[in-house]
Amino acid sequence: MDNIDNIKESRKVRVKRALFFIGGTISLVLGMSGLFLPLLPTTPFILLSAACFLRSSRKMYDYVTHHKIFGRYIRNYEKGVMEKKDKYRTLAILWIGIIFSAFVIDKIMVKVILLAIAVGVTIHLNSLKAV
Repeated sequence: MDNIDNIKESRKVRVKRALFFIGGTISLVLGMSGLFLPLLPTTPFILLSAACFLRSSRKMYDYVTHHKIFGRYIRNYEKGVMEKKDKYRTLAILWIGIIFSAFVIDKIMVKVILLAIAVGVTIHLNSLKAV
């Protein structure tokens, strides 16, 4: 009976790793697309892909954390730090996008939600140590 339980557990682990790998791949593609599509956020998808790959594929985790474009950013984020220029650029893009959206959107509730998200992200980014 113990052997059957081990086989079931190993299947569960393989399925879990496969799901994390698929999630990491999808989020990596979305994050890379965000480099070219202005309304698609890059950072959350790249961070999510690193987290998924950490749980599924060491090779892919090493790939994203050492990538020439966003590897440094991920490694810094994992340490709880962010370069000043990245922080200023991120906050500027965030607030420009939120302000633009607020002018375009007529629904007050959507504006309130956008403002809450922007304030939350700003607080979070400012909680990271600037280097």
